[in-house]
Amino acid sequence: MKQIKKALSLWGRIIFVVFILLLTFSFAMFQGGFVSWFIFYMALPFVLYSLLLIFYPLQDIEMTRQIHTAQIRRGQKYSATVHFKRKLSFPLLYTVLTEKTNSIALRKRNPADNRTMFMPGFRKSHTWRYEIDDMPRGEHVLEGIELEVADFFGWTKKTKMFPLKQTILVYPKTHDIPYRAIESSYDQGAMAAPHTLVKDTTMATGIRDYQPGDRVSWIHWKSFARTQTLRTKEFEDRQAEDLFLLDDRKPSDKFELQVELTASLLQSIVRANSSVAYLSIGSTLDSFPVIHSESHLQRVMYHLTKILPDLDRPAEEVVSRDLQQIRATTIIYVTTKLTVEMVEAIRRNVKNLNTCMCLVLSNKGEKFGNADEAAHQFAVSKGFIVKLVAPENFASVFTEVGRK
Repeated sequence: MKQIKKALSLWGRIIFVVFILLLTFSFAMFQGGFVSWFIFYMALPFVLYSLLLIFYPLQDIEMTRQIHTAQIRRGQKYSATVHFKRKLSFPLLYTVLTEKTNSIALRKRNPADNRTMFMPGFRKSHTWRYEIDDMPRGEHVLEGIELEVADFFGWTKKTKMFPLKQTILVYPKTHDIPYRAIESSYDQGAMAAPHTLVKDTTMATGIRDYQPGDRVSWIHWKSFARTQTLRTKEFEDRQAEDLFLLDDRKPSDKFELQVELTASLLQSIVRANSSVAYLSIGSTLDSFPVIHSESHLQRVMYHLTKILPDLDRPAEEVVSRDLQQIRATTIIYVTTKLTVEMVEAIRRNVKNLNTCMCLVLSNKGEKFGNADEAAHQFAVSKGFIVKLVAPENFASVFTEVGRK
């Protein structure tokens, strides 16, 4: 159907151009005189060019795109270069190149950001470099370059789509958050905390043979006095808490900030050589049971790149059963709106829970309603840590842990 419409439009333009030619010629023949023939000869070059343009093969043109920033962070600048080449030197006038994409966020931007007009004339090549500032988070698919050529007056227009499918990944913006374990103990946790390289010399668990590099202060002198053999004390490493990060995808004007905070927390924990599990609550439950390496982190970042605020039910209804599977002793819950029902769901379903820190996104100076305050106070009364987090204090999430 689309091809039929395109063919009908083309033939309609041909008929229109031929009609103008016949009209001016007939006027000159029947009217006679200098003015009539002057009009005909003035219109003739434009009409002939329009007819020639109709038969100019756009297949002669080659289009390539080079992306300079395939992976960037939200708010950064995207740039690319489009190369226009052809073999024939047919003069082209008004030529428009448009970047076509299926990304709704990019289509909402100023059309001038991804469109250009130039006049190649007899030139066989042209380079178009364009940039888009403040890129939105997401996976943006570029479908291709649309070429449109036109004559002097727009009597003839031809378009061709050059399929150049490429993907731009715009990851969430991340902030540097110094990580500090919320709680730690000697008998729980799956990974050594980042400060275990400095042994806790207050708790010796045994002795072993001396090895080069052992500190003198670790030598067990009583054993040496008895056996004349150097032995070294063994100390227990301090273990990090079993950590679980939980967030929801409630529609909110602060959703992008929530994604940034979640990404920053995960990055901070992993780069501090700690381990974390992550569950994202939305129309689907996206679970990442173990995150403790850069490869794991990249998979989660890809998930955070694509997610949308698609939670259309109360979070506690969606996740109640899954909360029962959590075996972590520490939970970090990131949300834009804390509810009494979600606090109850966490408290009732999570076994072995020692600490739950609720990070509630807020704008600077924002005042919460009575319902929000009641939910915050209820969470605090149940032993939860509630912290209002604005962009300017992301960095203090772990360093200033305290109740609201």
